[in-house]
Amino acid sequence: MNVQLPRQQDVMGEAMQVLWQHMPPSKVALVISMWFSDGGDYLKMRDNLFEGETVASLASKIRDFQGHSMGD
Repeated sequence: MNVQLPRQQDVMGEAMQVLWQHMPPSKVALVISMWFSDGGDYLKMRDNLFEGETVASLASKIRDFQGHSMGD
């Protein structure tokens, strides 16, 4: 299986668009400060977020999500 991963910058840009569309600026600022306040231990955060996941299980969840969000 070949999984195409998006660029981190593209994902961050999309996340920011979602935040701006659904949250007031004060809350967006708070989220941004929380993202960058702890020094950014990405590996620890990744391990916590994706504990027990594999590339295959995440790919399956992505396909399911994309199918539902596109009305399939």
